[in-house]
Amino acid sequence: MSFSLIIFNFLLCRFETMVRWIDVHAQFNGGEPQRLKVRCLGVTLRGLKDQLNEFNQGVNHRDTRRVKYVRCKRPTLDEGRISFTWVELTNDENLKNMFWEHNMFQWIDMRVTLLRSTEDIINNLIPPEDRD
Repeated sequence: MSFSLIIFNFLLCRFETMVRWIDVHAQFNGGEPQRLKVRCLGVTLRGLKDQLNEFNQGVNHRDTRRVKYVRCKRPTLDEGRISFTWVELTNDENLKNMFWEHNMFQWIDMRVTLLRSTEDIINNLIPPEDRD
């Protein structure tokens, strides 16, 4: 293997390692933004929600809420000025576009809405002594 091919493979591996994860500042239900890294290559919207759920469970052990909605700031360039609008991620294509559009920024701002499952809500309505 030539030296240039070795260097190319090394740089390619370094680049792939760098772009597999991206910094996210996620605000869960309007709270303080939390900084985390999320996988960005080959991830689906369901996968992103799972990553955000796992992070939230790690920070808030007793919180049983799950990610329902994810919104991110979308950059737009107009007459040489960058502006941002909040966009809800609704499918895998939105997610791929988000990672592509943010490749020039250091992080992605997200607003995450956590909701309780129907089962959790019902369990909270029934007094503990009557649950079984």
